Amino acid sequence: MKRRLFIGALLTLALALGITGCASNNKQADNKGAQIANNNLLQTIKSNGVIRIGTEGTYAPFTFHDSNGNLTGFDVDIANEIAKRLGVKVQFIETKWDGMFAGLDAKRFDAVVNQVSINPDRQAKYDFSTPYIVSKAVLIVRNDNQDIKGFEDLKGKKSAQTLTSNLADIARKYGANIVQSDGFNQSIDLITSKRVDATINDNLSYLDMKKQKPDVPIKVVAEYDNAEQSAVLFNKGNKELVDAVNKALADMKADGTYLKISEKWFGTDVSK
Repeated sequence: MKRRLFIGALLTLALALGITGCASNNKQADNKGAQIANNNLLQTIKSNGVIRIGTEGTYAPFTFHDSNGNLTGFDVDIANEIAKRLGVKVQFIETKWDGMFAGLDAKRFDAVVNQVSINPDRQAKYDFSTPYIVSKAVLIVRNDNQDIKGFEDLKGKKSAQTLTSNLADIARKYGANIVQSDGFNQSIDLITSKRVDATINDNLSYLDMKKQKPDVPIKVVAEYDNAEQSAVLFNKGNKELVDAVNKALADMKADGTYLKISEKWFGTDVSK
């Protein structure tokens, strides 16, 4: 009888200890979960040692693959330098332009560095860094096109555009029929193959293409009046990360790093 009582007491004690241990483990897990939940995005990035950057990888000279297949470009250099100053590495996540915002919404990446133009609709939903590049939109057609001499001539014509870009909005404004394109290179291919009449695109991209491929049969027939500012794009509610990126950009300009990157790709300062 005494032996049975002793064994019963041991079982009771073991059960009590087990319950206490489970409660302690659950409490530790809850505390860890709360700590993660309380971390802002900048803290999480620094803790992981990686910032995830959304970019196209098909938009020269901003973000594209070189002859060896390596991701490179002006925006890629900017993103790498920002990450360096944050003390982390970059994980580039390549995404087509028309899926870029959905990817940020779904938190597939922490920021987008892809010459994203600042406009009121985007500012209502997202946060931007301070602008780091200024560019103008140009109207591009085939060399032998004599029908389109200005934006007003786009009415009823086919214009190759990424659907969600500011450039597509300009084309719609002038009555163009939009033909969906995945990016600048495809838009130019559609023009040269005469499947579309034109594209409204970035002047810096046009100049880079003519520099790399001077025989491409395209020309600029008009320049849009309004210069656009582009910046790093974030989901709202990440002030600490936005502030840290802004400081990195300011420091890059102050110490001459930004100018070196700009001159490397464009031969001039494209922040003005």
